[in-house]
Amino acid sequence: MNGQSKPVVGAPMPTISVPQLGGGTMTIGGATKDWTLFVVYRGRHCGRCKNYLNTLEAMNADWEKAGFTIKIVSADTKERASLDIAEYKWSVDVGYGLSVAQMATLGLYVTEPTNNGDAIARFAEPGIFCIDPDGNIVVAAISNAPSARPDLAQLLDGMQFTISNNLPFRGTVTA
Repeated sequence: MNGQSKPVVGAPMPTISVPQLGGGTMTIGGATKDWTLFVVYRGRHCGRCKNYLNTLEAMNADWEKAGFTIKIVSADTKERASLDIAEYKWSVDVGYGLSVAQMATLGLYVTEPTNNGDAIARFAEPGIFCIDPDGNIVVAAISNAPSARPDLAQLLDGMQFTISNNLPFRGTVTA
């Protein structure tokens, strides 16, 4: 074990801020009026991320109907993130410039770019967080590879069930 800390479910989401495409700042953490689905994606170089985010875009109305605001972020530069928006027309809030320190704060796995890919700097592996309106982490799904992410339809169904039944936080026992 490398001592990397993982997110604490039931505790406040660490507050991070990154620049947001279209201007301004995207802030994650703290109380909000809605639930938040926060997705960290690997970046422009990742075809699996694009497929995943295209699926999310297609489900955007369903997530909004369930009371969620969707926010996505990567370590990409503004220019690289803008290329994805131009190409895929994602309508959700997109942040960029996630730092390695912020990745560590979120408990994400970090990867060095390889010579055979087009990643240009260290990047975060996928992370998905469902955050309640009080700013607490309800679900934290951290992966070390692009092929292991929650099914978005199952996640939405589970969150709707959790919310409608006011279920307690899961995974709060420390070993």
